[in-house]
Amino acid sequence: MRKILILGANSAIAQAMARIFVAKGDALFLIGRNPEKLAVLEKDLRVRAIGGGKIGSYPADLNQVEKHSELIQKATDFLGGLDTVVMAQGELGNQKQAELYYEKALEILKTNFLSQVSLLTLLANEFEKRKAGTLAVISSVAGDRGRQSNYVYGTAKGAISLFLSGLRNRLVASQVKVITFKLGFVDTPMTQDFKKGFLWASADQVGKKMVRAIEKGKTEVYLPWFWFWIMAVIRSIPEVLFQRLKL
Repeated sequence: MRKILILGANSAIAQAMARIFVAKGDALFLIGRNPEKLAVLEKDLRVRAIGGGKIGSYPADLNQVEKHSELIQKATDFLGGLDTVVMAQGELGNQKQAELYYEKALEILKTNFLSQVSLLTLLANEFEKRKAGTLAVISSVAGDRGRQSNYVYGTAKGAISLFLSGLRNRLVASQVKVITFKLGFVDTPMTQDFKKGFLWASADQVGKKMVRAIEKGKTEVYLPWFWFWIMAVIRSIPEVLFQRLKL
């Protein structure tokens, strides 16, 4: 039985993963911003849990970095330990507003990068002492190259991917797994205003693949898989040509 902390537990992908975890008999502690949604999720998972699995939750705004130590301790105390963390919090933000106001850009950077660095620093230090544990973090293909349509969000995702790469390199000697999930288009409430097409995947599909990757101890995973090749092509385009594409 794994002892799993899910941060940003109200996200569609995190919920999909949580349903798989409880079906496997894992113990969960859920942290999300919306207390009503979190309560509904916890109740649903209790019904699904194998053998009345241990499930707890606590509502919190993860941008309040001063509370991170307390939150991690709550999860550890409830679960009687901690061996796996899934970090799923994030928001697209408003690119146009972020272009006009630094404060709006900072909100995007704080949610998608700075708050995660705070959490990862605390968790990595603890797992390094134990010489065990898994840190699984959702990033995005948007971080692989800056595009005018979402470059603030992309900056945050590119930064967290780079941070995770360095963290993985640091922790490999301690047997701590650090997994970066670079997601392409996923149909979730966060992307409800986007026109969907054949490149899109469901949260359930992605969640299932993420759980499998965690169990296999992967390092960097593009989901769906074909985004590895799409981004390889996009990264190879010379900058002078890329500017003309107006992506």
